[in-house]
Amino acid sequence: MQPVTFDTNVYISALNFSRGKPKQLLQLAMDGVVRAAISDAIMQETLRVMREKFHATPEDLQEAQAIIASCTERVVPTEALDVVKDDPDDNRIVECAVASGSDCIVTGDNHLLRLGEYAGIKMVRVGDFLQQGIQR
Repeated sequence: MQPVTFDTNVYISALNFSRGKPKQLLQLAMDGVVRAAISDAIMQETLRVMREKFHATPEDLQEAQAIIASCTERVVPTEALDVVKDDPDDNRIVECAVASGSDCIVTGDNHLLRLGEYAGIKMVRVGDFLQQGIQR
């Protein structure tokens, strides 16, 4: 099973809202149906946004980190990329996908979606990924 890389917005939505497609996707990773790759940069960005925009408590952040760590494979990107010109922070997502050998990046981010594909890695919306099923 090829890994996939989730954008930070997928984790944030899944952890902050009790229902919805991001939550379904995270549950698939927790159930071992989907192999999800993550880098330290993605984890740090997810926790930062939860703290700053959603006012997560230290306990909430610790729980979120534990949930994410329990259902993802940590990778260490070895090359810095500059392929998302409109939002350079999004390059961290692509770097993780490249390092993990992911076949897609699951995202709601328009900068990544406009990129469409990079090095054979497709950018797909959560709903589209779920609709395709898990024939990976």
